[in-house]
Amino acid sequence: MKFRRHALAVLALAAAALPAHAQLKAEVIHWWTSGGESAAAKTLAEAYKAQGGVWVDTAIALGEQARSVAINRIAGGNPPTAAQFNTTQQFRDIVDQGYLNNVDEVAKRDGWDKFLPETVLSAIRVNGHYYAAPVNIHNMTWFWFSKAAFKKAGIAEDPKTFDELFVALDKLKAAGLVPLAHGGQPWQDGIVFTATLAHFGGRDLYLKVFRDRDAKAILGEDFKKVLLAYKRLQSYTDRGSPGRNWNDATALLINGRAGVQIMGDWAKGEFAQAKQEAGKDYGCAPGFGPKAPYIIQGDVMVFPKTSKPDQIKAQQLLASVITQPATQVAFSMKKGSIPIRTDVDVSKMDICAQMGVAAMKDKSRHLANGEIFITPDQNGALQDVLTSYWNRNVPVEKVQKDIVSALRN
Repeated sequence: MKFRRHALAVLALAAAALPAHAQLKAEVIHWWTSGGESAAAKTLAEAYKAQGGVWVDTAIALGEQARSVAINRIAGGNPPTAAQFNTTQQFRDIVDQGYLNNVDEVAKRDGWDKFLPETVLSAIRVNGHYYAAPVNIHNMTWFWFSKAAFKKAGIAEDPKTFDELFVALDKLKAAGLVPLAHGGQPWQDGIVFTATLAHFGGRDLYLKVFRDRDAKAILGEDFKKVLLAYKRLQSYTDRGSPGRNWNDATALLINGRAGVQIMGDWAKGEFAQAKQEAGKDYGCAPGFGPKAPYIIQGDVMVFPKTSKPDQIKAQQLLASVITQPATQVAFSMKKGSIPIRTDVDVSKMDICAQMGVAAMKDKSRHLANGEIFITPDQNGALQDVLTSYWNRNVPVEKVQKDIVSALRN
């Protein structure tokens, strides 16, 4: 499917010709459907409305489904104004196919290069053009601890190492609680693997696997230990785990039935919705130790190709509103993420967010999400291998070989 192409100058002039008071309607496809996510999405809608726009909400459960709907509509010539993707290579194909408008004018005017981390810039800037507006920064590998469950199991302090994590899981199991609250879906299995690789295997091994796709490292003893630790974590899940949504797993921690969850910081939005307080009702750790890697992920909005002046102006307004300081703080306080900007006041954010902000100030801790380094096809193949290993009795040596094949160029 080919889109009609017009000179950027003509589009800009047409957009500028719109009446200043015209309401700019923006249909936004996203997958923010849980309680905390919906509350966060509402902050974006309100900020857009406050600056003259009309937000048309198209929420679709599950990221894979939302992205599929967005791509089908874009290719079919009925695009939304904007669509949510992750800060990865997920939208690179539709950039290459010419399906997106860039927002260079907004990025340059608002100085995105001055406040965005390089890992984010490398995802949204393609061939010198800005094809997405970053919404937030997530770390996908937080460890969450239920204070109520820990108290029942006689655990006095949150784990500070992977070894201490396993000790805590054993105590939770002995107390008759669900040690590890997990949603048995491939993307969630992938998060647990990523957390194990980064925080059990370490930064160097993580990069050898994801960035370098180093077959020798993947077939090596250190990576085998990572896979065995990953499989050991599966033994602490409950029978209700398969198919469970991530927010339902978080609810097990909120009601004290489970002790630990490994999930992105969007889980914090569910704790906030339940009126629970970080440090009092639940614990959080982005990793173990003061130099633990901080895996940078996040959400972006992309802007499908259109020649309609009102839609172009709506896209540019939305890109600007999303990245403004006040919007950034309001959204992250509901979502559980941290702002993309370093020049905002985060003093009112909770202690978990403060940990994230501190980590982002230390560039030595920055670690790109694995999906930055591999294509969506490679990531899908890797998830298939990991989910099969998580759920079945597969020899670890076979898993190592299968991962080499999955990540092969």
